[in-house]
Amino acid sequence: MLVTIDRSSPQSLAEQIAASVRRNMADGKLSRGDRLPPAHALAHSLDINMHTVLRGYQILKDEQLIELRPGRGTVVTADAPSLALVIAACRHFIHLAQQRGWQTPTCSNS
Repeated sequence: MLVTIDRSSPQSLAEQIAASVRRNMADGKLSRGDRLPPAHALAHSLDINMHTVLRGYQILKDEQLIELRPGRGTVVTADAPSLALVIAACRHFIHLAQQRGWQTPTCSNS
């Protein structure tokens, strides 16, 4: 699994970590039952704070894509691609659009 960050991006490092994991899931590089790198190891390899990695992992946990098991590791719990992954990606896109001041359209049945 490859996690990449762009320090010049307006997107937070934690959000970039979550997006990288989602991309790996969508590309089939990660699947249910696979372990993510320990937060301290990933932080060291990216030269960032461990708590930033943990925030990224928490985003994925909130999206029900991974399970954090203290002392036992972080495990992918969703199949990819899955409806949860698509919903998480859409929510993430809407969040980024709103952060940049874009108006999100309203849906109508007409």
